[in-house]
Amino acid sequence: MTDNQKRYVGLDVHKHYVMVGAVNADQEMVLPPRKVSLTEFEGWAKKYLRPTDEVVLEATTNAWYLYDLLEPLVGRVLVCHPPQVKLIAAAFVKTDKKDTMTLAKLLAVGMIPAVWVPPVHVRELRALINHRHRLIAQQTRLKNQLQSLLHRHHLVPPGGKLFGAANRSWWLGLSLNPSEKLRLRQDLTLLDQLSPLISEVEEELNRLSLAEPWADQMPYLLQLPGIGLITAMTILGAIGQIERFPAAKKLVGYAGLGAKVHSSGQTHRTGGITKQGRRELRRVLIEAAWTAVRYDQHWQEQFERLAYRIGREKAIVAIARKLLVIIWHVLTAKVADRRAEPQQVARYFIRWGRQLRVKTTLGLKASEFARQHLDRLKLGQELERVPYGTVTYCLPPSTTAT
Repeated sequence: MTDNQKRYVGLDVHKHYVMVGAVNADQEMVLPPRKVSLTEFEGWAKKYLRPTDEVVLEATTNAWYLYDLLEPLVGRVLVCHPPQVKLIAAAFVKTDKKDTMTLAKLLAVGMIPAVWVPPVHVRELRALINHRHRLIAQQTRLKNQLQSLLHRHHLVPPGGKLFGAANRSWWLGLSLNPSEKLRLRQDLTLLDQLSPLISEVEEELNRLSLAEPWADQMPYLLQLPGIGLITAMTILGAIGQIERFPAAKKLVGYAGLGAKVHSSGQTHRTGGITKQGRRELRRVLIEAAWTAVRYDQHWQEQFERLAYRIGREKAIVAIARKLLVIIWHVLTAKVADRRAEPQQVARYFIRWGRQLRVKTTLGLKASEFARQHLDRLKLGQELERVPYGTVTYCLPPSTTAT
């Protein structure tokens, strides 16, 4: 082949090596499958890959590292979702060489189901959200173990926060056998160590919520009932770029909240949700839906009506799906929710400002911070006072025309 002829290169990526092979536009082998260790792959790629090449690899743990490495060297890099490459997943004879050449041939005929490659800032946010989720899971597991100990021994704890500092001496003074005392003490120590780690991650998420591109989108999410700062950042990280979804139903499908459908011939059936897509997006939407139906009258009425017909579990999933549709609309159009109540939204923004300690970080009062974001939503221009707990905040005048 001449150097300007396009090659279609398949990469079968493993933990310690990459199997590489390529075909031309006629699916003729032009690069026989060869194994290249990951330590040598960068040098090999710079030496043998051409600017006219197209490359495909499956989504794996190190897929983004390889994507960033290859993207400047070749014409195009595609990352595919392994279960969707059925010729590989369903093959009866499956070897590294065959998988590599199958990928290359599918790429040559344009049959690769490519996934969206998130920019670096989206990857970093997703990694931070996942890290926090792991820490929270460890914290929950420890608390469950400690509560299980109380149940086993029929112990009634004193009032106040069960795991708070005020009850620590009570925990350590429990009459238990030496082995259980050891486990109790170590569980409490681990619990103490996790709390500052979680706080540190949340401080970083607070900081990122004021950084672009997230700062521009945060007010449109925080105006909605049930959505706080951590939930909003999780949603934004999972979505990445709202422009990827031309319609709300595409985003619903991406979250795995769409219904299963089997329609063929005379058969038409629908089932539960698909549960395909971003698991963390589906999880926080369900949590947000529960909060919304607990504190917001509109969503409470919607939930009660649905729960009467289909039960509570299905009803809360339906509320989460409706909430996601609203999220698509407000992020796409950059508008206030049509049901937004200005005073309640102002309280949400004051809470956000207090959480971020904007007096220190931005030199703004929480009321000034809230007014800025109300003006961005073109909401509550006439609002002057906002009760928040036992305090009433006086908002500065709006800078937008009524």
